[in-house]
Amino acid sequence: MSAYESLAACYDELTYDIPYEKTLTFFERLCAREHVQPHSVLDLACGTGSLSMLLAEHGYRVIGADLSEEMLAEAERKARDLPEDIRPFFICQPMQRLRLAEPADAVICALDSLNYLMRPDDCRKTFRRVYDALKPGGLFVFDINTPAKLRGLDGQVFLDETDDTYCVWRTEFDAKKRLCYYGMDIFRLDGAHWTRSFEEHIEYAYEPDELLSWLQEAGFTHVRQYGDRVLRAPKQDEQRIYFSAKKD
Repeated sequence: MSAYESLAACYDELTYDIPYEKTLTFFERLCAREHVQPHSVLDLACGTGSLSMLLAEHGYRVIGADLSEEMLAEAERKARDLPEDIRPFFICQPMQRLRLAEPADAVICALDSLNYLMRPDDCRKTFRRVYDALKPGGLFVFDINTPAKLRGLDGQVFLDETDDTYCVWRTEFDAKKRLCYYGMDIFRLDGAHWTRSFEEHIEYAYEPDELLSWLQEAGFTHVRQYGDRVLRAPKQDEQRIYFSAKKD
């Protein structure tokens, strides 16, 4: 089963502790640091739209793009709770083939979504597409799971559960392929019975220096790296790194 096909329906329940507000605050701090005042924002790989909703509630005109129809269905459902005039507009597109009707002032790609591009060439294509999707002076902000973090996940087992969902993650890192595999068993309560499904998620271990090179290759300038939502350079053992890159 493809990634997020079964997980979509219970994703928000299992990830209730993701600090979306802190991600939004850090995004705005990076915009201010680069003297960017965005009105329109693309939430790339928006998933169930939690960050898209927050952006919309903070006054941005939001487009949410994601590859998963199931995740977008959840996002559309959640968006009905917002006033119609501020609801995000959702589109189903892969990152490497991103195409917007109008360019945006800023693009954010959060929660290590870029790691899901398992081919470096797709990452390079994504950077070029994002560059084209930005207005001059626009800002691209994204984060990655670092190679150090993905290597450290090898052999780990994680459990997430709610009253009606039980999820077991098993991870394996292939150093030669630079891929981290997450095998996920999802058990959901359906009436008096439990149903089981399986998904595999795969993340590629991108080196920050190669991402820097590809961003510059795509035309971005003022490329900067930060630790996990902090305005300092990443440490050697940083688990998550944020990037900001500007289109002149």
